[in-house]
Amino acid sequence: MLRVGLTGSIAVGKSFVSQVLAELGCRVIDADEVARRVVEPGRQGLRLVAEAFGAEVVKEDGTLDRAKLGALVFGDEERRALLNSLLHPLIIAAQDEQLRRWEESDPRGIGVVDAALLIESGGYKRFDKMIVVHCRPEVQLERLMNRNNLSREEAERRIAAQMPQEEKLRYADFAVDTTGGFEDARALTEEVYGALRTFAAAAGEGPRGLPLKTSSAGSARDSE
Repeated sequence: MLRVGLTGSIAVGKSFVSQVLAELGCRVIDADEVARRVVEPGRQGLRLVAEAFGAEVVKEDGTLDRAKLGALVFGDEERRALLNSLLHPLIIAAQDEQLRRWEESDPRGIGVVDAALLIESGGYKRFDKMIVVHCRPEVQLERLMNRNNLSREEAERRIAAQMPQEEKLRYADFAVDTTGGFEDARALTEEVYGALRTFAAAAGEGPRGLPLKTSSAGSARDSE
């Protein structure tokens, strides 16, 4: 199975590209959903978080109090790093287990992990190919302001807190520019899917990680 990482900054259209890939036949893992599962009541993730941050981050019904945990780690790099060190290994293990199960039943398929921090966490190294979704900065800013009902200053702060889009694109095997809207983004995603199908067919015959041929949808990592 070809293992593909899908990432992009806030409000660039990553979820739409993920949806199109699923419609085309890719098996898609939403990293946010996995992150929620590993801290469900009775799970190791919740126990580790409670031990590290205190019982007050667990509600009376036994579920994680995300608001309290968020308040504790917001603006505190050390605490946020601690939280990530506790949960990222569990999240990655759950993703990899799902990919292994899919690979057993569909060795020539395409497994996609949709995650916002694949590059920042170093998780991109686990994948055969990386897709980075991006758009022009002014479009990103407008989308974020409209989507989250934020002021320009608030939206700019959120964007500035993330890795710049230009930096993320350095890791891309395929780049999908959503600046032109849904129709253009779908066409670019379909083009990328066609290329991935070729790689997936070859991956089913032997080792993964075949060399990339440049796609007109965008390729950066091989040019470094």
